[in-house]
Amino acid sequence: MDRRGRLINASSITCDKCSACCCQLEVMLMDGDDVPRRFVTQDDWGGWVMRRLDDGWCAALDRDTMRCTIYSRRPDNCRVFQMGDSDCQRERQLFYASA
Repeated sequence: MDRRGRLINASSITCDKCSACCCQLEVMLMDGDDVPRRFVTQDDWGGWVMRRLDDGWCAALDRDTMRCTIYSRRPDNCRVFQMGDSDCQRERQLFYASA
C-alpha cells in the first residue's frame, strides 16, 4: 500500500527488498508442518507456533539477509502468505506506520 492506503502494484514488491514485516506475525503451526523443533514453541493456549525472539521477530529469520533460514521447511501458513498480495501490503503498511 502506498502512504494513502491504496494497494500498489504487487509486482513492485519483492522479498529481497522488504523489511520482512510478515516475520513479526504469530504463525500457528498445522498438522504436517515439518519445522525444525528449535523454531517451535507452545503458546498460552497450548497451540504450537513458530518461536519468536524477544523483539518479536521470527526465530527462523536470518537478520543479516532478512531471509528465512528454513524456507524449504517453512510452515504452510507462511507458504500461503503471498508476496505483494493484500495481506502482505496491509502488514507492510502497519509495520511502517508503527516504525
